[in-house]
Amino acid sequence: MSDLLQRLRGRGWRMTAQRRVVAEVLAGEHVHLTADEVLAQATARLPEISRATVYNTLGELVSLGEVIEVTTDGRARRYDPNAHRPHQHLVCADCGTIRDVHPTGDPLAELPSAERFGFTVLAAEMTFRGRCPDCRTPP
Repeated sequence: MSDLLQRLRGRGWRMTAQRRVVAEVLAGEHVHLTADEVLAQATARLPEISRATVYNTLGELVSLGEVIEVTTDGRARRYDPNAHRPHQHLVCADCGTIRDVHPTGDPLAELPSAERFGFTVLAAEMTFRGRCPDCRTPP
């Protein structure tokens, strides 16, 4: 059983067949699927699942804090089930592939007090950009 499914069961989340399929599609490392990709994979497993159910389930998972909504460079929103382990993202500038990365150190420490302008900083998000091996290799 995936980590996401275990967390949802632990919360007592009502596990319908449709919700289970969406959670199963989101299982695994480095998962950053768009809603349409989730829909396509969920439909392959459960043909009667509707677009509205997939979108509503994703919205509920984000509201619960069990899935992170990731947006980079104006591309489609992606859904990351790695919500409970602090991480940053490495994004391919060409194809948009996203990988979870776990740099050492505290990103909040990188912002000097003078640059906080009186803000109480609650979190920091960093995105590393580059080219993935597929895009780096000439055709």
